[in-house]
Amino acid sequence: MKTHQIEIQKFKAASNSSHGTVSFKVDAMVTARQPVDGIEPSSLITMSEANARVLMALLKAQLTEFDGRKARSQR
Repeated sequence: MKTHQIEIQKFKAASNSSHGTVSFKVDAMVTARQPVDGIEPSSLITMSEANARVLMALLKAQLTEFDGRKARSQR
């Protein structure tokens, strides 16, 4: 498995599909990350507090949009 260090520079947009997926358009710096012995390999995403707040707002908006599409009986 390839692992990466992903640093979010800026969130540009968010959208969701009728298939239940959310997509984000971002500016990011991506570099290869060496796995650490004894630790399960994984990629790491980092962002500033300001970008984390933007992510929360975008997620809330996308979830509200998903909920708006559901039939009343599914809520």
